[in-house]
Amino acid sequence: MIPLSGMRVAMVVGDVVGHGIQASATMGRLRTAVRTLADIDLAPDELLTHLDDLVVRLSAEAGGEGSPGEVGATCLYAVYDPVSRRCTLARAGHPPPIMIRPGGPPEHVDLPAGPPLGLGGLPFESTELELPEGTVLALYTDGLVENRDRDLDASQRLLFDALFAPSDSLNETCDRILHAVLPPGGAADDVALLVARTQGLPAEQVATWDIPADPSLVAPIRKQVVEQLDAWNLSEAGFTAELVVSELVTNAIRYGAHPIRLRLIHDAATLICEVSDTNHTAPHLRRAKTWDEGGRGLLLVAQLTQRWGSRHTTDGKTIWAELSLFDEL
Repeated sequence: MIPLSGMRVAMVVGDVVGHGIQASATMGRLRTAVRTLADIDLAPDELLTHLDDLVVRLSAEAGGEGSPGEVGATCLYAVYDPVSRRCTLARAGHPPPIMIRPGGPPEHVDLPAGPPLGLGGLPFESTELELPEGTVLALYTDGLVENRDRDLDASQRLLFDALFAPSDSLNETCDRILHAVLPPGGAADDVALLVARTQGLPAEQVATWDIPADPSLVAPIRKQVVEQLDAWNLSEAGFTAELVVSELVTNAIRYGAHPIRLRLIHDAATLICEVSDTNHTAPHLRRAKTWDEGGRGLLLVAQLTQRWGSRHTTDGKTIWAELSLFDEL
């Protein structure tokens, strides 16, 4: 699992073709690539496209005398947003995840299969689901259910039964699945299993404002932010948050495109400030010269916050910054 901006989380499971040192090295390179691509907040289908390109290059490098090597992999990548309670998924030749909505039976997520990684040039498709609070998702590799002594349907039934049985913890669920589905002598293939339960962020921990395209109104917006932090009993973070919001909102008004929106999100440990606009150009840090009147805003944000960044959206971009509440309290 990989933490993303906006308190979202990415879940990924993959499987490399083959065994041995080369397969392990390929998995290591793909794992590093996934984390790098996740950091720049690519959509699941875009991330798989970049992974596909990487596997194609790895195949070319593994080949000899003009013939490509046999490097291939499957992957399932999902991003869950606790604010919207929506999950976006895409897969590349990987088994579909299993979903259990509260009070419902286990079911496979209806998700386009996509080609395995390494074929090159074929499209991937994302699916977005709204997941009620407490929905369980199970991601796994085919080594879990493929058994020489049992057909696939029988293994799937065992997996569904083990997932559906009442459990006090997800660790207990994973242990029960492995004991129920794997043969006594152990699996013939590598096995990976990831089980997660969704937990949405309460609406009262999110505040949103539409920002007018008027720099003179930044001061009233700062005041509203301070009042909201007081209502959340986060007054200690008010000074830093006020400066960060001021810089991000001012930049969006000057260089972004309308509509502009400010969003604050918090949990027990983190306060997140997000400013979204419809300009797709991402900002970057630059060192302002002595007599420059601007150019210091993002540098100030970087110095004041735990981390910051930008992510592209379907409508433009979002600039975000995280403040650690432990440092403020």
